[in-house]
Amino acid sequence: MKEIVLMYSRSTKQTNATVLALLDGLSSEAREEDRKSYYKSLSGLISHILDATVYFHGLFRSAFPAALSATVGMAAPEGRLADGQWTKLKADLVAADRATVDLIQSLSEAELSHPVELDWYDGKPAAVPLYFLAQQLAEHGTHHRGQISQILDELGVEHDFSGIGLECLPR
Repeated sequence: MKEIVLMYSRSTKQTNATVLALLDGLSSEAREEDRKSYYKSLSGLISHILDATVYFHGLFRSAFPAALSATVGMAAPEGRLADGQWTKLKADLVAADRATVDLIQSLSEAELSHPVELDWYDGKPAAVPLYFLAQQLAEHGTHHRGQISQILDELGVEHDFSGIGLECLPR
C-alpha cells in the first residue's frame, strides 16, 4: 500500500510542478482572467489546490502532530494575484507537495492505516485511514488539474501533463 500512496504523492508533486511551469509561461492577465469556473481563474484553481493540500495536511497532523511542519500557517491567496503573490503561491505548492511525499515516505505501512478523524459528514464515519485521505488528496488535485487542462486547451497552449508518469512507478 505504501508504494501506491507514495506513487500518487510523487505523481502529484511532479504534475503540479509541470502545471506551475506552464502557467508561469502565461501572462499575469491570462492567469487571472475569469474562466467561468467555480474558482474563476487559472491562479484561482492553483490556489484551491494549495488550500486543499494544506487542509489535508491539517487532518494528517491530527494523527501525527509532529508531521508537516512546513505547511503550518500556510494559506493560499485569494482573489486576483499580484506577481509576488503568484511567486509565493508557486513556492508554497512546491513545498507542500514535497512535504506530502516526505510524510508518506516516513510512515510505516501500519501508520498509513492509522485512523484520521474527520470534521465532515456529521461524524459518519468519524475517522478514515490516512492512506485513504492521501489518495483523496491526489484525486482532488487530478480533478482540478483536469479543469486547468481544459482551459489551456481552449487557450491553445500545448501541454501534456496528464500523460503517464512512468518515473513515479514504485521502485
